[in-house]
Amino acid sequence: MRRTVFNEDHQAFRETIRAFIEAEVVPVYDEWFAAGQAPRDFYYKLGELGVFGIRVPEEYGGAGIESHKYEAVMYEETARAGVSFGGSGVHVLLGLPYIEMLATDEQKKRYLPKFVSGEEMWALAMTEPGTGSDVAGMKTTAKLSEDGTHYVLNGAKTFITGGVHADRVIVCARTSAPREDDRRFGISLFAVDTKSEGYSVGRKLDKLGLKTSDTAELAFVDVKVPVDDLLGEENKGFGYLGKNLASERWGIAFGAYAQAKAAIRFAQQYVQERTVFGKPVAAFQNTKFELAACQAEVDAAEAVVDRALEALDAGELTPAEAASAKLFATEVAHRVIDKCLQLHGGYGFMNEYPIARLYADNRVNRIYGGTSEVMKMIIAKDMGL
Repeated sequence: MRRTVFNEDHQAFRETIRAFIEAEVVPVYDEWFAAGQAPRDFYYKLGELGVFGIRVPEEYGGAGIESHKYEAVMYEETARAGVSFGGSGVHVLLGLPYIEMLATDEQKKRYLPKFVSGEEMWALAMTEPGTGSDVAGMKTTAKLSEDGTHYVLNGAKTFITGGVHADRVIVCARTSAPREDDRRFGISLFAVDTKSEGYSVGRKLDKLGLKTSDTAELAFVDVKVPVDDLLGEENKGFGYLGKNLASERWGIAFGAYAQAKAAIRFAQQYVQERTVFGKPVAAFQNTKFELAACQAEVDAAEAVVDRALEALDAGELTPAEAASAKLFATEVAHRVIDKCLQLHGGYGFMNEYPIARLYADNRVNRIYGGTSEVMKMIIAKDMGL
């Protein structure tokens, strides 16, 4: 089936990324897995490779290419190799859109060159203990000082991907109380320097999957945040968060599709090599039928995420379309990866096999960025229901 989303430039980039993964990631990936995170210096290598600056304007050291297609290639190549780039995915997928949308020229001059080089890794701190998907219910506060030079940040966040290595974190905090008619009012966004006094990283969370991605609890005790690090306008943060959810959900959808595609590749290799009852597992009709059904589902998911990618690049991806793509692709990936693991038999349950890690990594796709249930609510509302 011929795809039309990628051109020769994307193919050249794919070859570069594939060679980089083989040389820099595959040989040490087991060490990262055991350590529970990628080493900090790996992100400098990604910066040198240029992957952080693809969508950053040239004046700040980037390539100035306004497209998510290079990110899509990286999703496919990391999944294909059964690896990840640690917690760096949020740096571009979650960090960059807010800088692009909200930062002043002065802020961009301060933030973006270090963003591109990997000198400053970014994360997004939205979720709090006890609030989950209810962002408007957050309790973290940021109060303006009497002299008006800084905000005083107090509170806690959890499930923050990239939180251990982050140098700057976009923290969502209440600068005003919610209104009776609008509980979403009063949230603001801050680009917080993690070296600030009173800022601390708590536990590095022990997750079911995504073992090489550092995910942490964060705490803020009277952290002074300069007014120059307020992103956008006060009290309008909830609206800003909503605008970037479509691109985040596309990223999760595309990543899930890439995982499902990789799962078929791993299963095909395994069933052709593994012999049972004197013949390859691939020779059994059940194996052929299961993999054929998986392939059909992945073909459909590819069409969905490619369409969403084109819409995203055109600036036309709606919240409902993003929710639909995420719901469909993540549910497909869940079914496909489970079937591909089953075809591995007992070996599919061993972490030394990529399919086992893929199975664990994939599970969170139906939770973060909005659960499948929340996606259904968004789609239903768009349907007028």
